[in-house]
Amino acid sequence: MVLAIMWDSPLVDLDWALQQLRPYKVWPEALPYLDIWVIAGQRGPTAIAACLWLGWRCYRTHSARPLLVMGMALLLLNVTVGGVKILTGRLGPHYAHYVGSPELFSGGTIFPSGHTANAVVTWGVLAYLAARWRRTGTVLAALTAASIGLTTVYLGTHWISDVFAGWAAGALVLLSLPLAEPAVAALDERVLAVWHREGRFARPAPVPRPKPAVAHWTTRPLPLPPQAAQARSTTPSRTVRLSRSDRYSMVSSASGSSTRTVRQPRSAASARAGSTGSPR
Repeated sequence: MVLAIMWDSPLVDLDWALQQLRPYKVWPEALPYLDIWVIAGQRGPTAIAACLWLGWRCYRTHSARPLLVMGMALLLLNVTVGGVKILTGRLGPHYAHYVGSPELFSGGTIFPSGHTANAVVTWGVLAYLAARWRRTGTVLAALTAASIGLTTVYLGTHWISDVFAGWAAGALVLLSLPLAEPAVAALDERVLAVWHREGRFARPAPVPRPKPAVAHWTTRPLPLPPQAAQARSTTPSRTVRLSRSDRYSMVSSASGSSTRTVRQPRSAASARAGSTGSPR
């Protein structure tokens, strides 16, 4: 844009064509409304309103990032757009000396359009910081910036090339914000450290998440099925045959009314004898 203005390209002819058209005289009925609407592109009112909302966001999120991002964007906007304004020194349509002149280096501060660039940056940062309505905010920010730029052309305060340059400058500032995120994060940590030291604006302690319940297995034996329990109870017990000496010892160990019965384990020989039916 700067080169197109300095080399007196056809873009300068377009500037003069629209200036000689004088839209505010062709459509005067829109002048009262657009004269108020152009305030949405002024840096003072829009920056104050945006910073108030971002301050509330900082309080809710316990982070200074929203205000730091807006401050970083406005700082970049002032440095870039302000520097180009001073270097070009272009005059506005109302102060043009003769038809066809780009009016450069005449002591003006009209190129790029500050209203347009500020509208792109301010409303674009709000859309950039939006969490849930980012797409809707982006569309609204683009429409606002476009209407503000065209309103300045309607009022005759800017050339159309000023508006083009303002849109480009604001877009470049927004595109540079992701690159500035590390610096914003470092500043956020320092600001929060100062506030924590003074006992203000402390972040809430994280709520511990409940641990999942662990199943404890018991060591109780599993109950037997009804059929297995019935089969176990009806199984006949085998009788152990004792020798004659064993029976005599059992009888002789009886005392009073209580008799102590001792069963010895069945040996392999007695088991074979019991199976053949021969007494021992």
